[in-house]
Amino acid sequence: MPSGFIDGGVTGISLLISTLTGLKLSYLIVIINIPFVILGFTQIGKAFAIKTACAIAVLAAFLIIIPFQPVTHDKLLIAFFGGLFLGGGIGLAMRGGCVIDGTEVLALYISKNSQLTVGNIILILNVIIFGIAAIFLGTETAMYAILTYLSASKTIDFVVNGLEQYIGVTVISEKKDEIKQFLINDMKRGVTIYKGEGGYAEKKEIDILYTVVTKLEMGKLQNEIRQIDPDAFVVQQQISDIKGGVVKRHALH
Repeated sequence: MPSGFIDGGVTGISLLISTLTGLKLSYLIVIINIPFVILGFTQIGKAFAIKTACAIAVLAAFLIIIPFQPVTHDKLLIAFFGGLFLGGGIGLAMRGGCVIDGTEVLALYISKNSQLTVGNIILILNVIIFGIAAIFLGTETAMYAILTYLSASKTIDFVVNGLEQYIGVTVISEKKDEIKQFLINDMKRGVTIYKGEGGYAEKKEIDILYTVVTKLEMGKLQNEIRQIDPDAFVVQQQISDIKGGVVKRHALH
């Protein structure tokens, strides 16, 4: 705040208006978020709207109560660590079942009534915000704001998903039985077997293995598959979260 940087979303709009007009940031955050809280109530639910309203109110109150003094005057450090702590706060709010920025709610609503994805809508909104910032606050400030936003978004991913992100792995191999035994006995993972048919060259029935491992375990699985069958066909897909199953039960132990 003392450096005049902004972020994306409703927080960025509030910071931009506050910088240009001198209005209190705490008031702007509450006022601008009100329509999004109402939209969240209609689109997501009562509990979400109440939690979001409380989170925004607490944020606004702390902006009034807590004095903010610059820890450093290095703009790069301010942009990076500002985004780091900002993303941490947003991520913790999301884990608690709410948001402190209504942009996601608006993006969710628009995506249901258009062909745009939530990610595309948020990107478009932030491009507009940073474009306006470049005009009124200067190109350099806008570039630092983009750096703050990128730092915050990566931190949100880390806080929400954690280190233990899940990878869905599909394996097609002539030595499927050995790979299956390794997954079950050594990695303690469940395996689902799909019945398939080869579509290239000779048509024949094949068993397709599917399992879910954590991101940290992926290297171990890849090494073992290469040792068992260097010609195995392996497809990886990132999974944001899973419910139940052997992965969850094993992780709890």
